[in-house]
Amino acid sequence: MANGVFGGNKPAKPQRTPLQALLYWTMVLGVWGLIFIVAFFAVFASDLPDTSKLYDVKRQPSINYLDRSGALLAVRGSQYAPPVDLDALPEYVPAAFVAIEDRQFYHHIGFNPWGIARSLIWNLSHEGGPQRGGSTITQQLAKNLFLSPAQNYRRKAQELILAVWLELKFSKKQILALYMNRVYFGAGAYGIEAASQRYFNKPASQLTVGEAALLAGLMKAPARYSPVSASDRAARRATIVLDEMVRMKAITAEQRDQAFAEPVRVSATLANQRAQYFTDYVDAQVRSLVGEPTEDLVVETTLDLPIQVAAERSVQVGVEGHKTQGVQQAALVAIDGEGRIRAYVGGADYGETQFDRATSARRQAGSAFKPFVYLTAMDQGRNPSVMVVDEPVKIGNWEPKNYTNKYLGPMTLQTALAQSINTVAARLASEVGTSNVANTARRLGITSKIQLDPSMALGAVEVSPMEMAQAYAPFSNGGFLAKGYGIERIRTTSGKVLYDHSVDKTQRPAVIGSPSLQYMNQMMRQVVANGTGARAKVAGYDIAGKTGTTSDYRDAWFVGYTGGFVTAVWTGKDDNTSMKKVTGGGAPAEIWRNFMAAALPRLKATPIPGGVIEPPPPAGDDPIGALLDPSAAPEGPAAETPAPGTPAPEQLPY
Repeated sequence: MANGVFGGNKPAKPQRTPLQALLYWTMVLGVWGLIFIVAFFAVFASDLPDTSKLYDVKRQPSINYLDRSGALLAVRGSQYAPPVDLDALPEYVPAAFVAIEDRQFYHHIGFNPWGIARSLIWNLSHEGGPQRGGSTITQQLAKNLFLSPAQNYRRKAQELILAVWLELKFSKKQILALYMNRVYFGAGAYGIEAASQRYFNKPASQLTVGEAALLAGLMKAPARYSPVSASDRAARRATIVLDEMVRMKAITAEQRDQAFAEPVRVSATLANQRAQYFTDYVDAQVRSLVGEPTEDLVVETTLDLPIQVAAERSVQVGVEGHKTQGVQQAALVAIDGEGRIRAYVGGADYGETQFDRATSARRQAGSAFKPFVYLTAMDQGRNPSVMVVDEPVKIGNWEPKNYTNKYLGPMTLQTALAQSINTVAARLASEVGTSNVANTARRLGITSKIQLDPSMALGAVEVSPMEMAQAYAPFSNGGFLAKGYGIERIRTTSGKVLYDHSVDKTQRPAVIGSPSLQYMNQMMRQVVANGTGARAKVAGYDIAGKTGTTSDYRDAWFVGYTGGFVTAVWTGKDDNTSMKKVTGGGAPAEIWRNFMAAALPRLKATPIPGGVIEPPPPAGDDPIGALLDPSAAPEGPAAETPAPGTPAPEQLPY
């Protein structure tokens, strides 16, 4: 029974030879691989984009920006050129792209498994840091031609499928040509020919080794490695490209060294474009005004290019001249009485940083906010001759201090504003109501949030230079609202007007009445004549304004005006750390004066409108005001008034 039907041991299966085992497992893996590929295509290929329009070029319309006189400021949008034949290019040009973007380009079938694996390992082990991509040139072409930039697994899978399709349909040379003729190079240029023309004013067939390396280096991030706005970073990237070209034997070490010896020179037109911060500012508004453009546009702006040049020069000179005091950045906005932006500088160097401090940054206004406190007081019946006392004051738990930690005693409101006395402004805001002060500031053009704590009287309010310029404009134009704007008209190149600022233009409301307007202008003239803004004087012109300095010297302002023209200047650091005792009467006032001295003759500036209304004489003596008034100063050494051009110390809020 041991060997019967119902019992006993079964005969052992014969063992596979190594060759049989290899064949068996190869078949098993092949079947499962086939199943995976079928499933992969079934899932991800069901909604692949249409590839029939491979050679269609969808060009983003270009936009020409003109100043108010018709001079060209900048060109934004896309620049395309006819596709270039790779055979017409020096061999090192396509070699530069292969060397830095895809060294295995001529050996893979559209994707590089080892490159993808290396990228995955790196990204998983460096979570939160810079991520690496494992895309080949063929994958990048597939993405650029057919797919969105969305970062997800479906898009990546479709990219792989399309890359294989491209490899099966085209030769390596055709794929590389398509890539180089369609990829984005920054500065609005698509394709190697357009990029060569845009950056170097020459056809791609004349590119040098160094120029080819620089353009190839742009592929990683066109904005980050732009030879215009990040020349040092672009040069370092080009060096890496050249080293890779030597490693691949695309060029010799001698050719690389020769490229180092011949500096690459970017197009002077592109490198020296003016008003780039302003162009960015209005460029962001075009689509909201006319929708997505379908043809090339011309945007007529309010900017005055000669004045803009003076503004940029004044900012650069001012920042450079005060670097030892910790001044790292500055912004300037100048508008006329109608609100037209005539000059606009968002930073000291657009090439170094494109962050726009004229409108995008919000910094505390310091004492430049005090005119809204004083205007509220004038509206409630006070006048410049009202006597006040500079003395210790406590509002709730807050005890404002003067910059000098000294108190000057009795004085008029006019003297208190001219000398930027903190205790007087704090008490005045408490008396008239901080909510009323906030309403005044909003009425004149401040749009940022205004906190109502007592410290708001000393400028503990974050605003932009644009807001400050438009909020001071009513003082300069007779009391009317003047919201800043930069676009007059948008039209197509064929002449069709799509937007006109003058159409449906409503009458601007009066936001400052009489006699408050005359009183404020009288007081702010004294800020420049005898007060903290003395360095802003421009001989022969009717000038008024206000300085501002914040705690620990983080921000310094001067906002000043003449008839129908106002300019706001801010200086500081982007990281909001302290400067070295830079006050509004120092660097900002100097930048303001240098700019206005160049701009005012061109503007044919007029006196501040509104005339003068003499307030009643003060009820008591104003010894401080008399001391500061040269015409009333006593003779002899006891009269210790500041020398001409020397500002009194700015008062800082604490």
